[in-house]
Amino acid sequence: MTDAAATPRPRLTFFFPAFNEEENVETTVHRALDEIGPVVDSIEVLIVDDGSTDRTPELADALVAADPRVRVVHQPNRGYGGALQAGFAHARGELIGFSDGDLQFDLREMGRLLERLADGSRPVDAVIGYRLRRRDPIHRIVIAKTYNAIVSALFGLRVRDIDCAMKLFRREVFDGLRLDSEGPFLSAELLIKLRARGVRMAQVGVTHYPRAAGTNTGASFVKILRTFRDIGKLRLALWLNRDGVLGERPATA
Repeated sequence: MTDAAATPRPRLTFFFPAFNEEENVETTVHRALDEIGPVVDSIEVLIVDDGSTDRTPELADALVAADPRVRVVHQPNRGYGGALQAGFAHARGELIGFSDGDLQFDLREMGRLLERLADGSRPVDAVIGYRLRRRDPIHRIVIAKTYNAIVSALFGLRVRDIDCAMKLFRREVFDGLRLDSEGPFLSAELLIKLRARGVRMAQVGVTHYPRAAGTNTGASFVKILRTFRDIGKLRLALWLNRDGVLGERPATA
């Protein structure tokens, strides 16, 4: 990862992908500033506009103009994984956290992840949220449970909720880390590779709400096929070229 500026790092970068989230982007930014901002010394809120075709780009630009703590990355549509990759690459904070821009998570609960990360008696480098009760349509819940079971079996990943969009990391875990997926598999790829590198992780339960506005685009047949393709590619690559796939490991204290 590279720094976008020579200015002092904010304590936390909180980012979220935004694809056609004109109904939610302003509220998400304001909640992040008002609900996460007070629990850290300094914050930047980073919007990743993933090729939106509605008013999301112009609303994001207006938010940036209104508050110096807000930044935006505009990019052609790359998909959810590509948006997360952009967020990790452009984040300037000492800590990097993300959620979705659909208001299905209580951003005040990022404070719980920050507290766990700061617990020196049980040191970790990443805190992974899991939904205490997933508030999605039943077909999405079934798909998610099946997916979690497959990934756990193939990679030995013992994470309760792989795709929960409440995660927090020390920025050092990304040093030299290679991420390939631009689809929904990116969250799993990230956790699989961090575990293989020996990164210490903890899990914290968080609240989940039904989507109130906008359209969920995450469970299309094409995206499911792409996810299974990415699963197969990573499993094979880890067998054949483990060190090359994992990249350079971060230095340990």
